[in-house]
Amino acid sequence: MSKTEVVVYANAELLAAAAAARLVTRLVDVQAAKGSASVVLTGGGTGIAVLRELRDSAARDAIDWSRLDVYWGDERFVPADSDERNEKQAREALLDHVPLDPARVHAMAASDGEFGDDVDSAAAAYAQVLAANAGPEDHGDVPSFDVMLLGLGGEGHTASVFPESPAVYETERSVVPVRNCPKPPPTRVSLTLPAIRRARDVWLMTGGEAKADAVALALSGAGEVQLPVAGARGHRRTLWLLDRGAAGKLTKVYQPPTA
Repeated sequence: MSKTEVVVYANAELLAAAAAARLVTRLVDVQAAKGSASVVLTGGGTGIAVLRELRDSAARDAIDWSRLDVYWGDERFVPADSDERNEKQAREALLDHVPLDPARVHAMAASDGEFGDDVDSAAAAYAQVLAANAGPEDHGDVPSFDVMLLGLGGEGHTASVFPESPAVYETERSVVPVRNCPKPPPTRVSLTLPAIRRARDVWLMTGGEAKADAVALALSGAGEVQLPVAGARGHRRTLWLLDRGAAGKLTKVYQPPTA
């Protein structure tokens, strides 16, 4: 049965450092148990800060990077060299600094890539990547990711699934094109909530008072159509990693001791 945990840190810097340390421990444990591991990355200030902390960590070499599969939860559909691209940010923060197997880094297509500006084809292609990497034990067309890192917006979006958008209603596809996003850039590719829920662990990481309402609503049972982050759950564990600002409106039921 899936469980939900909440950990609150004094500030965003401590949150990023702690999340990086947790990620090392989790990936090392998974690799020790089954040989390889998989992680789904996110963009945003907190997500990229975690990757920078991991790059600079003395413990990073405990991970066997050659036996790690890297995916993304969403991507801005922009040219490959755009600073807005999650992949570019992740490579600069971490991926270009560790000995990954290039064949196991599964990036989403850019708008100047093999599909040009056809975002529908880019999304369909990433769904095929997921299906090709899913094994019999996954019972479907999405791998059971070991850790999925996600952020959230103040209005409650996660990945690029926004409130009351077509993506939040999707139940069949694992990856969808996203158009007319309320925040730029407007065109993206995103995993859907059913695909997100295939992850064993979903880690929701965010800081700042601007996120406090969304965090409190998600943890108090809000519906996922109005608040997509409420539907982002791991099938083993959902871990919320917050700073004091983001945790400021939690009830006592969910307010743990500050780490």
